[in-house]
Amino acid sequence: MPEGHTIHRLAADHRALFAGEAVHATSPQGKFADSAALIDGQVLAGAEAHGKHLFLGFEAVGWVHIHLGLFGKYTFGDAPAPPPTETVRLRLANTSGYADLRGPTTCTLVTEGEKQAIHDRLGPDPLREDDDGDRAFRRIARSRTTVAALLMDQKIVAGVGNVYRAEVLFRHGIDPYRAGRDLTRREWDAIWRDLTDLMREGVRNNRIDTVRPEHEPEAMGRPPRVDDHGGEVYVYRRAGQACHICGTAVRTADLAARNLFWCPECQKA
Repeated sequence: MPEGHTIHRLAADHRALFAGEAVHATSPQGKFADSAALIDGQVLAGAEAHGKHLFLGFEAVGWVHIHLGLFGKYTFGDAPAPPPTETVRLRLANTSGYADLRGPTTCTLVTEGEKQAIHDRLGPDPLREDDDGDRAFRRIARSRTTVAALLMDQKIVAGVGNVYRAEVLFRHGIDPYRAGRDLTRREWDAIWRDLTDLMREGVRNNRIDTVRPEHEPEAMGRPPRVDDHGGEVYVYRRAGQACHICGTAVRTADLAARNLFWCPECQKA
């Protein structure tokens, strides 16, 4: 499932291509046809993200709420747009280019009030300028749940997925099984700042890189990572491989239905 930086990047891509212009909207698949007909010819007034939720605003008709889920994906291209395939849930197009959405978990037209209800049930997002980590820490500090599980709870922190969860805990030497209430405010503030910086970098580069300069392949004389999921990481999907810092084998375990990765030496209990 895409993490929050991907959704913020998609919002920026929509603004760059369509903001302030009337769009041609269609649903070749047919599942969004009635709503696409309402959007067709309307001006894109805004595009924003909150966690893993994308919102495309059209003043006259409301907001398109999109959640990619496990299988959703976007394709952008220049005009003239090729004929769409029947798997396209929503195509937006103008004289400059097009955006095709396929396979989302959610693609629905919502009102301003319905959009606000979605925001209200989500936690603060490190990439939203009006959010900070205070609200998240108030919940974390009262919880016996592991910090690794809390970071993946979108009601507590919106936008953090399995990669950022594993990597930020490693970067701060936090045992993923530590209870949230045992995390200090100083530790949490450092984690929040780091998430903000890492995810902003993810938006800029459109991939996840979490390794500090001194641990890059060139600096350490090691081969670069080869993985479809992105750039250089410390522990994510590196089970059984040597930790870049201490050489201990990276461990993995199931936690909250997701694979957790950590270094037992660098992240001691």
